[in-house]
Order: sequence, then structure tokens, then C-alpha cells
Amino acid sequence: MNFEEKTLDSEYVYKSRVIDVRFDNVEITTGRKSNRIVVEHPGGVVIVAQKTPETILMVKQYRYPIRETVLELPAGKLEKGEDPFEAAKRELEEETGYKSDNWQSLGYINTTPGFCNEKLYLYLAQDLEFVGEHPDDGEIIQCFEYKIEEIFDKIKLGEINDSKTICGLMRAFKL
Repeated sequence: MNFEEKTLDSEYVYKSRVIDVRFDNVEITTGRKSNRIVVEHPGGVVIVAQKTPETILMVKQYRYPIRETVLELPAGKLEKGEDPFEAAKRELEEETGYKSDNWQSLGYINTTPGFCNEKLYLYLAQDLEFVGEHPDDGEIIQCFEYKIEEIFDKIKLGEINDSKTICGLMRAFKL
């Protein structure tokens, strides 16, 4: 069965520094016409920063849209046209103060493909060296080191619900 949809026309209804919103008219394979709202996002990176074979770095920060302080993996938004690997190196240093020369790509995830094209690139960084953190302006963030098993316990208990963190850990530790 062919699941693809043909775009008949598109109109941007909102543009901002972070996202653009598009309204598309489409034709589905049955010939019926429908519409789609698409949030365009430049994507981002997520880093599993393994400080020792038993520990990883996590960050806490307040996430305004959900009104909660979240424990999550270091992550950040891609600038338009930015190489994901370069962004991962930048974000690791900004958020944790560490850098690494030992990186592995863990692929990518589509965060919410029902309405958004955001793609997050996942990386594993090992053999970390502390060089000093320098978070972005307007970003209040704190870095912590946790035992890997403790993080998985927090996921099982529902204390960590951040999808990019769970996906990054699943890929890094091949669960």
C-alpha cells in the first residue's frame, strides 16, 4: 500500500527565530483531499556523556512549556545549517564544561512526526576532559554525575520522562 501524500500547496502562517509553522493542503492515496499543519524546527543534538564506565553526566534545567525542572541529557538546538556533530561538541562544553575526542554517532530520532519535522541527532561522548562550562545567556542549568543504573531506576520510577534522554540512553547502552 502506498502511504505517501502529495502536497498540493503550502502557506507559512507563522515564522520565528526557533520554529516556522506551515499549513499544507494534501491529497492522500485514495484521492481525498486533506490538510496538514507542520511545525518546522532546525533540529538538535543530544549527548550521552559517559564520564566513567559507570557514570554519565546529566543536567537539570527548568522547562517553561511544561512548567517543570527536568533531569535530562545535555542537549541543544541546531543553528540553521549547523553540522550536528559540531553542535554536539559545542553543547557538551556549554552545558557540562567537558569536551571529548572520543565520539560515536547513535543515529537520530524524530521527536513528534505527527506534526513536526524536528530531528534530534544522538551522540555518545567518552574520555571526557573538564574545560569549564559556559551556558547560553538566559539558560540556568546545573550539571550532575550519576551512576548509569541510578538513571535507569529513575526512568523506571517515572522520575525521568524526557523522551530524548530515554532514547539516547537506550541507543547508547543498546537496551
